[in-house]
Amino acid sequence: MTTLTGPVPPGLLNELSRSRSGELLHHELSARWPETADSLDAIARYAMVPAGKFLRPVMALTVAEAVGGNPEDVVPAALAMEYLHVATLTHDDIIDGDTVRRGRPTVHVAYGMSEAIVTGDYLIFSAFAAITASRASGSRAVAESIAVLAEAGSDLCRGQILEAELVDDLTAGVGKYLEMARLKTGALFRAVCHIGALLGGAEETQAAALAGYGEDLGVAFQIRDDLIVFADPAGTVDKPTTSDLVNGRPTLPVLMAYEAADVARRQALSSALARRSANAPEFEEFRRALIDTGAVARCHETAGAYGQRAIQGLAGLEPSGSVDVLTEIVRWAVTTEP
Repeated sequence: MTTLTGPVPPGLLNELSRSRSGELLHHELSARWPETADSLDAIARYAMVPAGKFLRPVMALTVAEAVGGNPEDVVPAALAMEYLHVATLTHDDIIDGDTVRRGRPTVHVAYGMSEAIVTGDYLIFSAFAAITASRASGSRAVAESIAVLAEAGSDLCRGQILEAELVDDLTAGVGKYLEMARLKTGALFRAVCHIGALLGGAEETQAAALAGYGEDLGVAFQIRDDLIVFADPAGTVDKPTTSDLVNGRPTLPVLMAYEAADVARRQALSSALARRSANAPEFEEFRRALIDTGAVARCHETAGAYGQRAIQGLAGLEPSGSVDVLTEIVRWAVTTEP
């Protein structure tokens, strides 16, 4: 069994973004979204450029290569994964009331609420169009990939509704939260890997195993996202770190802390969530409660379990540099290292 312990290569995501796959994606992104006077394309460009770390599209290219395909043939479809991801971020920022994304005003702050909603929708349709531009594996693989993306999109929406049901509910339980994470986060990672495998020419069984890899990785990634807020109280992470707390949304460590707490601490956690405040002293008190109840340690264990399951999805692949990269991404996802 591959071990998930030990040091993670520093700056792994930056390294992937600067890899050959990253270069291909940056070139495609610039070609697809040039500066323009067209209002809709200009807003979409603002949402997309400069790009983030390109984790999902890089993974699509890496999976395609791991199953014997040519990554260059999959670039448009891989970038489609980023379109859908950015579309969900654009809509999420509206739902959460976040005003900063990637160090600058969110789309709805910069351009307006209606414009941001329409731009998110536009990017979703652009994702489907991009898959049809793939030169890999013929029309059947492209049709299957479109179906995979549509299923992931449906799951994302279901996950979003499930997340809304969690607001202010510390009794929801860990199981409901993990199902939300599987739908809202795991679904897109599942699609990324499934589509990369299909367009790379994988057999059905192999493509399904890689889809499972992606889904389990996605859940581990969501747990990492939940944990990093509390591992980085100084707020150096490039994300709205206290958004969940301000919106009364219990994340996995909060739910685990509530399950493990005595009556007095449960009341304290409920009061803290109800305040919807993230000032420094209150946030630090909240953070300490999660650590003291053992919730943070339990979250790490849960992420590790999903990570091991993800690794099992790679078992049928021939050893290669691409498989090594997919393994390192799992190791990164089960830590709170940057």
